[in-house]
Amino acid sequence: MAPALSDELKKIRDRIDALDDRLVELLNQRAALAQDIGRAKRGAVYRPEREAQVLRRLMACNRGPLSSQALSRLYTEIMSACRALEDGIRVAYLGPQGTFSEEAALKQFGGDFQRLPCASIDEVFRAVETGRAGYGVVPIENSTEGSIGRTHDLLLATPLRICGEILLPVHQCLMSRSGRLKQIKKVLSHSQSLAQCHEWLYRYLPGAKQIPEVSNSEAARLAARDAAAAAIASRTAAEVHGLKVIAANIEDEPQNTTRFLAIATHDAGRSGRDKTSLVLSARNAPGAVHALLTPLARHGVSMTRFESRPARTGRWEYVFYVDVEGHQQDPRVAQALKSLGAKAAFLKNLGSYPAGAV
Repeated sequence: MAPALSDELKKIRDRIDALDDRLVELLNQRAALAQDIGRAKRGAVYRPEREAQVLRRLMACNRGPLSSQALSRLYTEIMSACRALEDGIRVAYLGPQGTFSEEAALKQFGGDFQRLPCASIDEVFRAVETGRAGYGVVPIENSTEGSIGRTHDLLLATPLRICGEILLPVHQCLMSRSGRLKQIKKVLSHSQSLAQCHEWLYRYLPGAKQIPEVSNSEAARLAARDAAAAAIASRTAAEVHGLKVIAANIEDEPQNTTRFLAIATHDAGRSGRDKTSLVLSARNAPGAVHALLTPLARHGVSMTRFESRPARTGRWEYVFYVDVEGHQQDPRVAQALKSLGAKAAFLKNLGSYPAGAV
């Protein structure tokens, strides 16, 4: 028989119960106000700039003991549940269940949305462009392995806009049916994940065949059918497919992070800490690339990323993907974009959006 609770412990638990009662009441009041806002604005139920402002304000006033990351996850779910009361949204992402893309979608939108897992990045773009989904989540670059070329090409080729940025720490696990390393003859995963774990695989599985798959979760699904196979994927994928984790956190770089983009037919309003993404090309003249960057420096706009890719329009022709700090409606950014437009042979504004946080 359990010992009787001390008077002090009972008092603390009674206070927790009272606070929980009050929290339920306040959360429902918040949800009702969210419904009022939905009826008043009669527009998009998801406003990335507003949600980013809410999270930043709460992080700034957080005094603990809850961490800022824990508080951010909690309020993302609260906003997701309130948003679902209005109309809800459908989000496309690289599937199947258990991918890092799904984790990125959950980080951005919370858990209360209709999920549309897709077989490829192309299908994610098509789903949003045709209206099957209101939003998509696609990987754009990894801190270890660099950019995802297909996402860059589709941003250039389609009319879709960037409305959000998600920075997701990526921790890779090796998993199999048996959970025994000695049985592994082949390792399945997305090509990026195989590259992120190159040193670990070279050290512990030098003779295993490495087989790229369309996604980590698909690799886990296939490994569940093959006793000689292992997959590199997330812990979530191991749980979904009933696999045992042989080794965790096998990525070569401990700070391994993948940057994802939320895409839609619109971008976002000003949140106070934003980025703007561009793709442009230089005129065929000496010093043309240097001239492209001059307007940014002249107007005091910081560039956070500059990457070239083949233009696919002709031999040895390139386009440049540029990220800058600030929103296109900020005066300095607006002036810089106007000057860029006069100097560039081609300029496409991919959208302004709230800067993500790890």
